[in-house]
Amino acid sequence: MPCPDTQQKKFTSLTTAIITYFSQQLYLKILSMKPLLILHFLLAGYIFLPAQTLRLPRIAIAGLGIESSTFSPALTTEEAFHARYGKDVFKAYPFFAEDAPLRKQAVWVPALVGKSLPGGAVTRQAYESLVNKTLDSPKKNGPFDGLYFDIHGAMSVVGLEDPEGDFITRIRKVIGTKTLISTSMDLHGNVSWRLAQHTDIITCYRMAPHEDAMETKQRAVTNLLNRLASGKGKPAYKARIVVPILLPGEKTSTRIEPGKSLYQAVAPASVQPGIVDAAIWIGYAWADEPRNHAVVMVTGDDREAVTRTAEQLAASFWKVRNEFVFVAPTGTLAESLDKALASSKKPFFISDSGDNPTAGGAGDVTWTLTEILKRPEFKEQNGPVLIYASIPGPELVQKAIAAGVGNPVEGYAGAKVDSRYAPPVKLSGTVHSIEYGDKDAEVEVVVKVGSVYVIVTQKRKPYHNEIDFTRLGLQPRKSDIAVVKIGYLQPELYDMRADWILALTPGGVDQNLERLEYKHIQRPMYPFDKNMKDPDLSAKLVPLADE
Repeated sequence: MPCPDTQQKKFTSLTTAIITYFSQQLYLKILSMKPLLILHFLLAGYIFLPAQTLRLPRIAIAGLGIESSTFSPALTTEEAFHARYGKDVFKAYPFFAEDAPLRKQAVWVPALVGKSLPGGAVTRQAYESLVNKTLDSPKKNGPFDGLYFDIHGAMSVVGLEDPEGDFITRIRKVIGTKTLISTSMDLHGNVSWRLAQHTDIITCYRMAPHEDAMETKQRAVTNLLNRLASGKGKPAYKARIVVPILLPGEKTSTRIEPGKSLYQAVAPASVQPGIVDAAIWIGYAWADEPRNHAVVMVTGDDREAVTRTAEQLAASFWKVRNEFVFVAPTGTLAESLDKALASSKKPFFISDSGDNPTAGGAGDVTWTLTEILKRPEFKEQNGPVLIYASIPGPELVQKAIAAGVGNPVEGYAGAKVDSRYAPPVKLSGTVHSIEYGDKDAEVEVVVKVGSVYVIVTQKRKPYHNEIDFTRLGLQPRKSDIAVVKIGYLQPELYDMRADWILALTPGGVDQNLERLEYKHIQRPMYPFDKNMKDPDLSAKLVPLADE
């Protein structure tokens, strides 16, 4: 007995044939009419056209984004995602402004979009709450022609493997398998087989640092609109290749080779006939799951072009695996400080890379700051000017507010979350400035200890831009040294630096991956198994969501 889907397909084909036949007959009849009658007929036909032939596609918007280090003791709660609901979602995307062309090409139905600073694993309670709130909208407002799925791809959840794969599977149960899903991701995300199957078009950033983040999101939306408008729907083929490489972003930046050339090949590969998109994921190095590794994916309608392109990109990646190096000179913290103090280049930036909150570090490891304050060079008020950004210390922030600018303050900061390397650091100095209202830090104070300006925050915050410093009364361009909890420098800091070194410091995002205790990643894996045999890099075709 034929299955219901088969009967439905036969019925649809028969209906289409009948409509086509009578449309042709009607067309011939119209041609035999007088011009005035033709005009009347066409006007009447326009008025009574079925609504579905005139309507815009209905497209939902949803997504959650975070990088979560499983090597950090920190936990991420729901409020960290600053979730947007309904029309407020549009504010996250310039291309969805009211007068933007893309806004007018569909009926957009935003559900929930949440983005958190990178951090520790998300609590199960927070994840379930956010997912259930997301699903409320499509349950009430479906059906949909498409869904834009905006994720990072490196979320870890306590007690749950492959959260993004779980998330999209639960969305599919609500919107069905026919709805076209287009996914945008960070190139440091992970693409599991489950995520690959339930999305239809998938793409990721092509730059690290991610200067093309918004461009990538817009590309994902444009791909979705184009497939719906053309009537082509789901691409027929999705090729996925696991590349057994796990490297930190600081070794795979597209500023330098081989990452630069590797990623420059992606855009041309994605615009070939028969291909919708092509992408390379480096993967996320500081989480311990089987899905954490590099991946290549290509989607399109030409099977040969899709598989060939995926295999070419994967082979190119594997070929240069031994050529990846850090994006900047590296050294111990002591070596980094010695080099900065001896240099005539100002400002000299030092990356406190092991506790980088933009990669998932707790952001409150005090080891580096403790070592800096031990140095005799910084004991005197007129010593070399060093800015340290930053350390959370809510109790010290309150003491500084009570003391006021220009007055002495003393208290402890840091190590409330991650005290594995050093205890809370005692700061005894003068309140230099106080600033309120930052989205992440909430309150920031600067405490001057000797010649060191320490930024102490109510909540952790990464410092990316010059204005982050100048609004606090600091002058980073005139300082001798700026120490920032970061890996590779973000564009504005990179442009500001006179020189730069990556200090290999301890923390939840330690750049020395071989010091971390991985138990669940797939092995063999480069660089952990340096003499491993060449892997099978043939393309695996992922089934469509409705197969």
